[in-house]
Parts: sequence; C-alpha cells; structure tokens
Amino acid sequence: MTDFDDNSPEAARLRLTRRGFLSGAAALTVAAALARPNFAFAQDAQFCASLGWTVWESGRHIVAGYEDAVKRLGGTLTVADANYDVKKQADQIAAFVASKPAAIFITPADAAAIAPAVQAAVASGIPIFCGDSYVPNTTVTSTAMSNNFGLGSYGAQYIADRLKGKGKVAMVCLPSNESWDQRTLGAKSIFTRYPDIQVVSEIAFALGGTTTPRQVVDNILTANPELDAIWCAWDGAASEGTLAIKASGRDVFITGIDGGAQSFEYIQAGSPFALTMAQSFYEMAYMNAFFAHEVIAGRKAPRFVITPSYAVTQESLADIDIPDTYDQPGEAAKLGWNRVL
Repeated sequence: MTDFDDNSPEAARLRLTRRGFLSGAAALTVAAALARPNFAFAQDAQFCASLGWTVWESGRHIVAGYEDAVKRLGGTLTVADANYDVKKQADQIAAFVASKPAAIFITPADAAAIAPAVQAAVASGIPIFCGDSYVPNTTVTSTAMSNNFGLGSYGAQYIADRLKGKGKVAMVCLPSNESWDQRTLGAKSIFTRYPDIQVVSEIAFALGGTTTPRQVVDNILTANPELDAIWCAWDGAASEGTLAIKASGRDVFITGIDGGAQSFEYIQAGSPFALTMAQSFYEMAYMNAFFAHEVIAGRKAPRFVITPSYAVTQESLADIDIPDTYDQPGEAAKLGWNRVL
C-alpha cells in the first residue's frame, strides 16, 4: 500500500474515491483540494450540459453549480434547456455527442424515456455525468443525486408525527421521472405503517401540462373537506398549494421537496407550508464537473455521489436571513443545519 502525506493531492483523491458516494465531510474535502495550487485541472476542456429544466429554484441552482465549477476548474461550457421535453433533450444529447466534448452533463427530464439517448452517448466513449436523477439501464461515468426515497419518507414521517398517527392526507406526485417517483414510494412506505392515516387523494401530476399545481390543490381541498395535510413531491406544488390553502381558510398543512428562497420564505412566515426537504442542487452539478476533470486527468470518479439534504422548518429558519447558498459545500453548517439524508 502506498503511503501519502495527509496533505498531498494524492491523499485528497484517495479520500474522495474510497467510497461510491460523498458524505458532507468529503464534499468539504473537495473544496479544500480545489484551493491547492498544485491540484491541476483541464483548462481547455469543452463541456456540454443538457438540462431537463432550468425553471424553479432547483434549475437556477443547477445552472449555477455547473457554471461556477467550470469557471473555477477550467474549460468552457455549453448549456441547453429541454424544458421537460424528452424529444428535445434527446436531440440535444445527440448534437452534443456529435460535437465531441470532453464530457457531457445531463439532468434528465424523464430518466426512463431519455435512456436510449444516454445509452448512445455512453457508447460514443464520451464521459457522461448525470445530476439529480439516475438513468435506468445505463452505465454512466458518475451520477450525483439525492436519496429520493429518503426524501419522500422523511416528509411523510413528519406528517405522521405531527398528526400523531391519525388523519386524512392527500398526495401530489411526480411519476414521470423514475427518481422523482421514488419519493412517492418512500412516502407510501411510511403512511402504510399507520392504519389510522388515510390517503384520501393521490394525484399524478404531469410537468409541462395544462393543469397547474394550484388547480390540483384547489380540487383536492374541494373534494376533501376534512383534509389534514398534503404531501407534495416537489416544492412547486407545495408553494402553489400554500396559496390555495390560504385562500380556502382551511387548517391544512403542506410539505414539499427541493428547497430554495421562495419555499423558505413561506415556511419562515408561518404559512401552511411546514417543511421542505432541501436538496443540494448546486453541489450535484459541481460534483459532476469536478469528477469530469478527474476523469480527464486519468483518475477515478465514484459511480454515485449522494449529496446532502436538509429538513427545513420554521425553527430552522428562525432569526436568519433567507439563505440562497445553503447547498454549496460548507454553507449549511454556517446556518447550524445538519444533513438528514
């Protein structure tokens, strides 16, 4: 076994690649490694990012993560937004493959539907890095994402605990993306443990459709006059659902998944929006770019990077300004937040 000095770049790389995922502490090791002048990166590499969406807080943070990483580590970046259109994203990926970049970054709009395009990209020999979601039936170089099953189950457990194991719950789900659907499965795994919790409505929402989350929650409230809580698969539904609940004057609380300034503002204000599972979108993107440079340099990348998630409530946001950089390595600790997944 080779002995390295603890402060050497080689030691830093060993700490990064020893496991198939990164803990929050390992992510800080990345930040420390970047500060070392002898930690070399590919300055002239060309990167392409095919993003399934750039809307919502999540999209903004993902774009910032890729752009900041490439700006700091080196290279140039071309970004394309599919806006939840699978065919458009498949065409983008094919065009990027034809341009022969050093690596391609992908956040899937629909992971299962985009799989053939990703398989073709992998077959081209170009390193492929996925963020936010894994792509089934493919072997990409590395994927950085949250524990989606855990995100769903944590929010459901919060609801069960707050209701003391008894009440009526509705669910607004995102089944179109396999990773996002894991959140629903996680939530159901909790609710089924409580015989006195009744799921009275389960809506399969389609992003990009004509119906808005606000309309969905309005309909849920109208159809269920005794509703206690609403579990949402993402914050867009929870935020719009908050407006619907407030307009109805009902005593119903709602939970979401994602994190971001708008969600934090609602929660901090004591609205019906009670909990968001805040993901580290910025770090997902940054880890993709970091390990792309590692692979270009002939080093290894972990197959999976599980990025931190934080349970954010009104208590978490007490006496602080609304944070926008919580998902950058080390920033959550400054807020006193600890990762829960």
